[in-house]
Amino acid sequence: MPRPDGRAPDQLRPIVVTRDFLLHPEGSVLVEFGATKVICTASVEEKVPPFLKGQGQGWVTAEYAMLPRSTNTRTQRENRGPSGRSQEIQRLVGRALRAVIDRGKLGERTVWVDCDVIQADGGTRTAAITGGFIAVADAITRIPGLQASAAIRDCVAAISVGVVQGQALLDLNYVEDSTAEVDMNIVMTGAGDFVEVQGTAEQVPFSRARLDALLAVAETGIRRLVGLQRRALDARAERTFKL
Repeated sequence: MPRPDGRAPDQLRPIVVTRDFLLHPEGSVLVEFGATKVICTASVEEKVPPFLKGQGQGWVTAEYAMLPRSTNTRTQRENRGPSGRSQEIQRLVGRALRAVIDRGKLGERTVWVDCDVIQADGGTRTAAITGGFIAVADAITRIPGLQASAAIRDCVAAISVGVVQGQALLDLNYVEDSTAEVDMNIVMTGAGDFVEVQGTAEQVPFSRARLDALLAVAETGIRRLVGLQRRALDARAERTFKL
């Protein structure tokens, strides 16, 4: 069955990354996965949380939020703190980014990564990780006296996969995600190692063979995203990159 936007089963949505999207942060990226748009900023703070003081290590942490009209109906701002969903996603983003940063080389400083969804059409957490990495890399590169190549061990990117009407699909949009029989989010490094695998059978259990097939589809997508990230890191004078 054809997908709503006409893509092949293993085809990503159009990906656009615009770096230095905002004026003030050390690193900032607007990342677009089709209609999903997330602003990722990375801010450097010259201190670490109390549990890391005196240990000579840095910290990378994330916050995530959706703007009230990022979806088809208005949602309330999380003025009283992040919802359970937002907490889950920001912890995921933080774990993913810490997996590829040598915190000993970072020194006793914190990189805050803020991921704000301005338009949601599925895959907001995977877009936040993929774009957030570029923002973090830019911020680390701009720390005076720090050797960025030593602190950044690898790229990290994420993508969603799922089963819709019996077919394995890459990079689900909202319509596909809301009807998926299986829904997964995969986070991998540029070297091909897994950081996180989140998978749920929404209707009926899935087999090991199905899991392997979904992981293979996800890996092909992440390889393309990592290629885009590496292009961005190698061409720091350019602002916009497309896939």
